[in-house]
Amino acid sequence: MQFTVAIDGPAAAGKGTIGRALAAQFGFAHLDTGLLYRAVGAKGGDPVLAAKSLTADDLTRDDLRSMAAGEAASRVAVHPQVRAALLQFQRAFARRMGGAVLDGRDIGTVICPEAEVKLFVTASADVRAHRRWLELGGDEGQILADVIARDERDIGRSDAPLRAADDAITLDTSALTVEAALARAVAAVQAKLPRRLG
Repeated sequence: MQFTVAIDGPAAAGKGTIGRALAAQFGFAHLDTGLLYRAVGAKGGDPVLAAKSLTADDLTRDDLRSMAAGEAASRVAVHPQVRAALLQFQRAFARRMGGAVLDGRDIGTVICPEAEVKLFVTASADVRAHRRWLELGGDEGQILADVIARDERDIGRSDAPLRAADDAITLDTSALTVEAALARAVAAVQAKLPRRLG
């Protein structure tokens, strides 16, 4: 069975948490596509060459969840050649047998416009900055400024900007518990699965 769940949204909205939980619940493979861009950014040098030479080992670096890696990812993701180099990898993963969940910023709009389920997971900038601060520590005001700047880069880039797909279900997690957000995501997947399997 091929079944793709595409999850998009800004940083720290909860898309990764929801993506991992959905994959575990339904037995699907999971890919945090942001890790690809974080790994490209962390490699340094020419981002296009880094993207073309990316290996599975590059995705296991300890520093890929850092704020610096996130900033580097946002900077390299504006290069159309980088996005093109990573496109086929993501599409092949999405259509693998057994189902797949991908989370990122252009999954439902560019990578997998044919996905059976599309979710756009978002939250206010203040809430997302606070979550990131709880995770990483540091200066919460600076984290908020970084979150806003990253949103502007991701939304404003000319190639594959961050936006909800026209047929995506928007899930605002600002005032939701993880359990409540996950329950809504699970319901969205279950609503599509019977028709696909029937």
